[in-house]
Amino acid sequence: MRYLLLVSHGEFAAGLKTSIAMFAQDKIGDVIANGLRDGMSTDEFEHHFRQSLSHLKEEDRVIVLADIIGGSPLTAACKVLDELGYLEDAIVLGGMNLPMAINAVVMKDMLDGQEFVKTVLGEAGAALRELDVVSSEDELDDDI
Repeated sequence: MRYLLLVSHGEFAAGLKTSIAMFAQDKIGDVIANGLRDGMSTDEFEHHFRQSLSHLKEEDRVIVLADIIGGSPLTAACKVLDELGYLEDAIVLGGMNLPMAINAVVMKDMLDGQEFVKTVLGEAGAALRELDVVSSEDELDDDI
């Protein structure tokens, strides 16, 4: 089985998991969220992260989405995954957002390797753009 691991500073990962459930409730059991809370040491985070993975089997694989590449939550998570033997086959992506996470959970069992990475990162990037907002007054002026 493939699991989607969300790691972040604060409660971002947990909030993202809640939002994913609105779109992919049937896959939410495959999502594990861990956040480095304010005042929590990296040792404490590693302990909680390790506990959240305790049900994984040797043949399971993981996809990690993190808020910041190089941030403490991701480096601590990678350390634990390496110790448990999951890092070598893991896919690790940073800069997570909701479109990226939804795509990852939906596509994790359909695509592998670079095809998965390209699809998920493509969705994440496509979600980043400016919305050109037109006020209702501007619309009225155009009608006159």
